[in-house]
Amino acid sequence: MFEEFFVERLTSLRNQKKVSAREMSLSLGQNESYINRIENRLAFPSMQVFFYICEYFQITPQEFFDEKNPAPGKINQISEEIKSLDELQLDTVMAVIKGLQHKTK
Repeated sequence: MFEEFFVERLTSLRNQKKVSAREMSLSLGQNESYINRIENRLAFPSMQVFFYICEYFQITPQEFFDEKNPAPGKINQISEEIKSLDELQLDTVMAVIKGLQHKTK
């Protein structure tokens, strides 16, 4: 169960970042087929490499396993950008969010 989730989450986050499995593997200091082998369920990362994977995506291990957060990297980016807005801008952002939520229900 966790292995399946892990593979799906890894693939999803990699696709969101728009990088190939080869590019990610090399960025992690692994051989070029490392991520591909994980995604094809032929390998599983060590704990140390898992932490490198989280660092690569700029997320925490908790965010990696948070099923309710489909795009933790993007949410972290949004969170950082929001910190620079004034109160009126924050109200506008909140109104947009509520409008988007209302349309999806």
